[in-house]
Amino acid sequence: MSSTNQNTQADTTPTDRLAEILDNSARIQELSSGHEEEIQEADDDSDYETSDDDSDDGQNVHGWMASKLPPNLPFYFAGPGPLADGLETTTSAAQEKTMREVIDLMTGKGQTMTYVNAYGLPHLLKDKHAAFLRTILGRYPPPFQVMDASRPWLLYWALNGLRTLGVDVSEYKQRCIDTFTPLQNPEGGFGGGHGHLSHAAAGYAATLSLALVGGLDMIDRRAMWHWLGQVKNPSGGFNMAVNGEQDVRGAYCCMTIHTLLALPLALPPSSPARRAGLETFTSGLGSWISRCQTFEGGLGGAPDNEAHGAYAFCVLACLCLLDAPARSIPTYLNTRTLIRWLVSRQCAPEGGFSGRTNKLVDACYSHWVGGCWSLLESALNIDPAKSSLWHREALVRYTLSCSQAKKGGLRDKPSTRPDGYHTNYSLAGLSAAQYVYTYAESKQTEAEGAEALMVAFNWSFQRPTQQQMKEWCFDSSDLVEPVHPVFVLPFDIVENTRAKFAGKVGF
Repeated sequence: MSSTNQNTQADTTPTDRLAEILDNSARIQELSSGHEEEIQEADDDSDYETSDDDSDDGQNVHGWMASKLPPNLPFYFAGPGPLADGLETTTSAAQEKTMREVIDLMTGKGQTMTYVNAYGLPHLLKDKHAAFLRTILGRYPPPFQVMDASRPWLLYWALNGLRTLGVDVSEYKQRCIDTFTPLQNPEGGFGGGHGHLSHAAAGYAATLSLALVGGLDMIDRRAMWHWLGQVKNPSGGFNMAVNGEQDVRGAYCCMTIHTLLALPLALPPSSPARRAGLETFTSGLGSWISRCQTFEGGLGGAPDNEAHGAYAFCVLACLCLLDAPARSIPTYLNTRTLIRWLVSRQCAPEGGFSGRTNKLVDACYSHWVGGCWSLLESALNIDPAKSSLWHREALVRYTLSCSQAKKGGLRDKPSTRPDGYHTNYSLAGLSAAQYVYTYAESKQTEAEGAEALMVAFNWSFQRPTQQQMKEWCFDSSDLVEPVHPVFVLPFDIVENTRAKFAGKVGF
């Protein structure tokens, strides 16, 4: 090694390296310049009025999303709240900057945009977002090698986002199968990349992706059952991989795979959990999950972890895979303190959600937190058509006004670039805000598969009425597809999957 390299390495501390990675100019984005041609085809700027000082690159939303139609804006979206903490930190400075950017967009300051709905909000740019998501299904430049372990996720974000926009993705079936074939390991499950060990997150994303394109037949269900038995922990929870970390992501991912593939409930004989005295995949799971609730009322990834919005969804959705929400959720969680914590995640004046206490708004939590409400309201027998624990209009306003990028895709907050992850989960959160999701007991689903978990298939949706669309500030043209509140797949995909394995016993 040269002396120059030695000196450079010696002068670079881990903190400096982290700062370099987090700097916007150094971060890898999911949309490279080589991918922008396809988006350009869908980028008809006739919808926008430009000005001489318009210098944005097509991604910065400032100045272009303000409406010629004055938005009918409640006061709590138009300015900062009355309470302010005088302590200045790096986070509080970032929070102030983001809040001011959001207020500018919410109040319609700056440049004007003519393509607005009846309430003065930007329409959902469906064609542009679809074009953006299609680029994610293409080739990636060399720097994306750091995403090698996320191959299944890249497909799921893009395919699910497209289907949520109403786009048929069946044309990707063979490509999807070809991608996942080398990722499926002989011992069961999927790795994130070529030669990788099986992992719960990769298996979850692969299973959902294959369901979206009708390719579930390529999954070795027997091997998957055996692998899931290997990651079932004797404590009742699940590891993310064999001998890997145990957290609620593993519980939700593994039980989602188990349910969608209609696998037997009994643990394989070789499962370490069976040798420890457990008999089924659900044994001890609810009790282990209950230990993940924190003093704040929120839910952490594992016992004694910090409460986090994404883990809250994983917990609630996992409990809804085990039993009816009115039985499973109150049995294992303190719903009163959980409601208080979740309500505090909806930011004002931004309208979107944060993932943790004292953190910034981020559009991915439109799903991770916004997706919790249907599950929790059902657990408490609240009719969401009549009353709600959360502010749907606020999330619609944040998504349409602040998350959309001019050339397609959705981002976590203003001044950041769009990516597949935030696009998919922003659309899923928008679906949660636009539809009413309810749970009803069904004897039919219980009879169809005595050995498999079936309760999560009992959810249904109601399309918004004209009055509800008026209250929540969107037009019918802004509607996305209904997304299942537990599986995070369009309802028709879930029904097709249920029907595929209906009545199937064993393998």
